[in-house]
Amino acid sequence: MENEKKNGHFKNIKTVVYIPAQVAASFTEEKLSAEYGFLEKYIGLDKVYLETHRWDCDVEEEQIKRIKGFLEGKGVEVSGGITTTIDDFDGAEAGKQRLFGTFCYTDPAMRERIKRISEYTAGLFDEVILDDFYFTNCTCERCIKEKGDRDWVTFRRELMKDVSENLIVRPARAVNSDVRMVIKYPNWRESYHFTGYLPDEQREIFDATFIGTETRSPSCTDQHLPEYLSYALVRYMENAWQGRNGGGWFDTYQCFSIDRYLEQAYLTAFAQAKELMHFQWSDLIGNPFTAPLGLQFERIDGLIDGIGRPAGVPTYVPFASNGENHLEMRLGMLGIPVEPVPEWPEQAERVFLTESAAADEHITEKLVKFIENGSDAIITTGLFRKIGEGLRKAGVTEAEVTNRKLAVTRYQVTGDEAGYTEHREPVLFPEIVHGNNASWSLLNGGDGDYHAPLFLRSAYGRGRLYIMAVPDNYADIYRLPPMAADVFRRILCPETYASGSNFSMFPYESGSMILYRYVKGDLRPARVKLYTKKPVKALVDVETGERKNVCTVNIFEDFEENVYFAAEICLQPGIFRKLRWEMLENK
Repeated sequence: MENEKKNGHFKNIKTVVYIPAQVAASFTEEKLSAEYGFLEKYIGLDKVYLETHRWDCDVEEEQIKRIKGFLEGKGVEVSGGITTTIDDFDGAEAGKQRLFGTFCYTDPAMRERIKRISEYTAGLFDEVILDDFYFTNCTCERCIKEKGDRDWVTFRRELMKDVSENLIVRPARAVNSDVRMVIKYPNWRESYHFTGYLPDEQREIFDATFIGTETRSPSCTDQHLPEYLSYALVRYMENAWQGRNGGGWFDTYQCFSIDRYLEQAYLTAFAQAKELMHFQWSDLIGNPFTAPLGLQFERIDGLIDGIGRPAGVPTYVPFASNGENHLEMRLGMLGIPVEPVPEWPEQAERVFLTESAAADEHITEKLVKFIENGSDAIITTGLFRKIGEGLRKAGVTEAEVTNRKLAVTRYQVTGDEAGYTEHREPVLFPEIVHGNNASWSLLNGGDGDYHAPLFLRSAYGRGRLYIMAVPDNYADIYRLPPMAADVFRRILCPETYASGSNFSMFPYESGSMILYRYVKGDLRPARVKLYTKKPVKALVDVETGERKNVCTVNIFEDFEENVYFAAEICLQPGIFRKLRWEMLENK
C-alpha cells in the first residue's frame, strides 16, 4: 500500500483535498487521524493543500508542521494554501467597501499583512496555492483617489499586477527560492477583468494555475452556470496556460443531489485536469456525496487512459471579455463539443464566436481574412450586432439584425420539404434580415405566415460566414426541436455529430468519445443518434464491446448532399459511455 501511495492511487488523475485554515487549526491528533482514515478509504488521498491563513485565522507553525508530518508519513503530498480574506483591523478602511472580506490593496497595513502571509507560507511549503478570493473589489476613498482618471478595470489590472509581483511572488521566493506559486481562478471567467484577475499577465508571474469547476445546481444558484462549465473552463485554462494548469476545483455547496456533485467531478476529469480538488476537508467527512465519487474514480481513470487530447470546435474567448456569457457552454449541452481558446485560432478550419469576441479590437479584420482564406466562421447575433457594420463594409454579408423580436413557434429546415416542426411554445429570437439569394437561410423560425432566419449563411472568398440567432433567454436553446438543433450541429461539427437532448459529447484525438446524459429535466433514458462522414461499419462501446451496426443517411444541406453513416444508442441519465467508430477495412 505504501508503494502504491507514493505513485498515487490512479494513473491519470490525482485526488486532492483542500484544508482551510480554520479546519487545520481545529485538528487534534485523534481527529486528524480519524478523518484521514475516512477520506483515504472512500476517495483515496494523494495530496492536500494545507492553508495557513483565512479571514481572522492564522495557523501556528507548530500546528502546520504536525499536520504536514502526519500526512507525509501516510504518503500524502502536502502543499500550502492562502485565502486572501481578512477581518477589519486597525489602519484598514471600512469593510463595507470590500465584498467577501477581500484585502484593500491600497491600504499600507493590508499590503504589509499580505506580504507577511506570503513569506510565512513559502517558508513552510515548496508549493503554495492562492484560493480564488485573490481579487479586489474595494471602492474605499483611498482606492478612489489612487484610481484617479483611470476606469476601475484599468486601475485594478495595474494594481493586482503590482500585488502579484511585489507582495506575493517576490517575497515568497526571497524566503524560499524553490517555491512554486500557483494562482487559482474562480468559475466566473466573464468577470475576471472587473476585479483585477488578469490570467494573460499573471501567467508571466506565477508558476501555474488552477481553475474553479464548481457549477452546483444552475437553476437554484445566483451564477446560473451551465453544467458544461466544469469541462469548458478547464479546457480554456489548459489553452491559456499550456502545460501549467494544475487541475480543477469543485465543492459540495448547493448541489441538491449526489448526481449534481458527481457531474462536476466527471466533467473536470473528462477535460483532463491533472488534479481533482475537493473543497473542502470537513465538508467531505461523513458526507453521503463522498463515497459514490470514490467508487467512480477507478472507472474514470480507465476511461481517459491513452484517450488523447480533447477535440472540440475552437471557440474564441479573448482575455478580459464578456458578452453572451457561457453561451458556448450551453451548446456543449446540445452535444456540440467546444474548445475555448484565448488566442485567435488562425489555422483552424472553423471557429465559433460569441459576443465576447468583440473585446478583440481587431476581430473584424481577423474574421474577414479568416473567411476569405477558406475557413468557416459561425458567429452569434450578439456579436453581429457589434461588428456587423464592419462585415458589411468589407462585403462579407449584406445581412442585418433589427431591433425587432420574433416569438418563434414554427421551425423550418430549408431545402427539406418535411423539415417543419410547428405548434411549439414561443421562444423569443432577434430578427435577422438579409438579401434573398445574396445569402441563404439554413434554418427559419416563424409564427403565422412570417418567418426569419435563425441560421444564415453568406459566402465570401473561399470560406463562409454563418450567423446564429440566439434566443433572449439563453436556456431556451435547449428547447430547440432536434431537427433544428441538428442544423447547428452539422455546421459546427461537419465530420461527426450526435443528435439528442440533455447530453454532452466529449471527443478526443484518439478517435474515442465519451457521451454523458445529465441528471436534469426528463430523467428517462433517451436515444442519441451519432452521424459521421468517415467510412465506418459499426459503433463500438469500448468498455462492453457492444457493437451497433450503421446505416447510411443522405442529408441535403447548404446546397450539398452529404452521406453520413449513422448508429443509435441509448443514454441513461448519470451514466457515461465511451464509444469509438469501427472503420471499414482498407479505409
